[in-house]
Amino acid sequence: MGPGLCIAQLLKRITGAVEQECESVSKKRVFSGIQPSGDIHIGNYLGAIKNWVKLQDENECFFCVVDYHAITSPYKPEELRTRVFNACADLLACGIDPEKSQLFIQSMVPEHTELSWILSSQTSFGDLERMTQFKDKAQQQRKHVNAGLFSYPVLQTADISLYKAELVPVGEDQEQHLELAREIIRRFNGRFGELLLEPKSLITRGARIMGLNGESKMSKSKNNYAGIMEEPEEIWKKLAPAKTDENRKRLSDSGDPDKCNIFTLHRFFSTEQDQRWAAEGCRAAAMGCVDCKKRLMKGLEREFGPIRKRRQELEKEPECVINIIKRSAAACRGIASKTIQEVREAIGTGSIRQG
Repeated sequence: MGPGLCIAQLLKRITGAVEQECESVSKKRVFSGIQPSGDIHIGNYLGAIKNWVKLQDENECFFCVVDYHAITSPYKPEELRTRVFNACADLLACGIDPEKSQLFIQSMVPEHTELSWILSSQTSFGDLERMTQFKDKAQQQRKHVNAGLFSYPVLQTADISLYKAELVPVGEDQEQHLELAREIIRRFNGRFGELLLEPKSLITRGARIMGLNGESKMSKSKNNYAGIMEEPEEIWKKLAPAKTDENRKRLSDSGDPDKCNIFTLHRFFSTEQDQRWAAEGCRAAAMGCVDCKKRLMKGLEREFGPIRKRRQELEKEPECVINIIKRSAAACRGIASKTIQEVREAIGTGSIRQG
């Protein structure tokens, strides 16, 4: 949805829209997914969503809210439904345009889980056991280490393979999963023929954003984040005590902006003039860290204020969001059903005949 698109225009776009597969010979097909885990924070926005918005202008994009991945962690059904809706509305508010991209919910396309089961037969226990994200998650939720958590990368492989995506935007922490996806696809193709496409990773600038504590990646589970839909006052409460260059213990101490997590955010949200002001002021001890953060807040509000406004408009028209998702899901099922039929034929399932 373009930055200037109001809710009435969006509703007009989807009214009477024909559900059809989006095809283009000149564009590369891109797939990426996001878990409905709650508020989108600055790290999510810079590491994934802002890049998705750019990618949709030159590529054929499929963006998926992966609710089946989300149920590998403890959850309440009603809360999950709310989080799924919010994730879809947030992505639209951030600029995902239903005229350019498919935005859908994973569970609305059942071929995802069918292909996941098929690909699990091409995946070894040892491969999954080596995944560092499984080890990390198992440590975080020791009382709920389930088989879904273990086979998570196989479902990811199915997500990508259904649409024969050429490119997958990933953060550095997902690169191991994508390499396994390529290996699973190679095994499948080696046994059943060159049917599935081996994707390439697209690691984008800003893929790893440190949390406001400056010690680890920004994460809701570590409570070191600021949500992009939060009101400015709430963001400031989190930003004001955020860690800066630890060498600046006093106002008179000079600092190194390249070692300051706040200056990293300036690079994404502030004007070039404000970046120079922050860098020079830090090195010369000409301004304090609070002043630096206040200047950053202006950049954050310049970026997130319009997004927050569009999100509020979508909140008033939930049917608009639902119609967009249903439309995309129907288009995606059209593509996914073709792929799964090809897969069934290749592996010998889905039909009965003699010989």
